Amino acid sequence: MKERTESRIKDIAKALHIRDILRKFPYEVSGGQKQRAACARALVNKPKLILADEPTGALDSKSSAVLLRALQVMNRELGATILMVTHDVFSACYCERILFLSDGKICAELNRGSMEKREYLNRILDIQSQIGGEDIYAE
Repeated sequence: MKERTESRIKDIAKALHIRDILRKFPYEVSGGQKQRAACARALVNKPKLILADEPTGALDSKSSAVLLRALQVMNRELGATILMVTHDVFSACYCERILFLSDGKICAELNRGSMEKREYLNRILDIQSQIGGEDIYAE
């Protein structure tokens, strides 16, 4: 059991590009590395539900993509449900289903289906602009 867990830790750390920090203390690593280490801790037990609140907020674009791909693998290959809250369109593009909220209520839904990434991105942006409306800043 211990060997299997250690192997899994190494695999996840490699996937998230943090193998070199496994033996370091938190004060010895960057904020982005801390964020990815927190995600690795969440993924190591193969959870069926992952709650992610702005998981890429402290990451650069490369680290964000690595983390989002890891979450996709958890979803597609291991059957984990991921509930992610984000304002980042780039992060949303990795999701199969998006629920848009306005004033605390679901106001739109988008399913990726067979859409290519660019088309999906454009649909997300279209919905966001419709939610915002023209008079969002009207007095």
